[in-house]
Amino acid sequence: MDSRVLSPLESRGFTIIELVIVIVLIGILSVAVLPRFANTSDFQTRGFQDETRSLLRYAQKAAVAQRRNVCVTLNATGVTLMIDNGGTCNGTLTLPSTPHGGTGLAPSIGSFNFQPLGDTDQAANITATIDGTVITVDFTTGYVY
Repeated sequence: MDSRVLSPLESRGFTIIELVIVIVLIGILSVAVLPRFANTSDFQTRGFQDETRSLLRYAQKAAVAQRRNVCVTLNATGVTLMIDNGGTCNGTLTLPSTPHGGTGLAPSIGSFNFQPLGDTDQAANITATIDGTVITVDFTTGYVY
């Protein structure tokens, strides 16, 4: 059995100064990082922007794939998509997932159509602004950016 005693130079553990420095660093990081995670409105706004952009892209691709008009309605809380069934936009366009929606969407027009070739039925670009971020649909190509 080893009965050797450690001298002060061989002792193990942390000094009080090292522990205090670690606690101070954790405190500084928590002050800087915690408010970012506590405020989820930035994340929700970005999610709404991405969702709106992807729904518009999906509508354009669906119009091309199904060779029918896809009617897009924009309002403050999101995007509604319908597909043309013989001259009227009353068919439900099946989406890959249910949109969550949001608030603060400010479109340049309330509704438009993506045509079977992917372009729109408008004479100018369509814009939608969400919290300062502009989403644009090119009227000649249907490209969403």
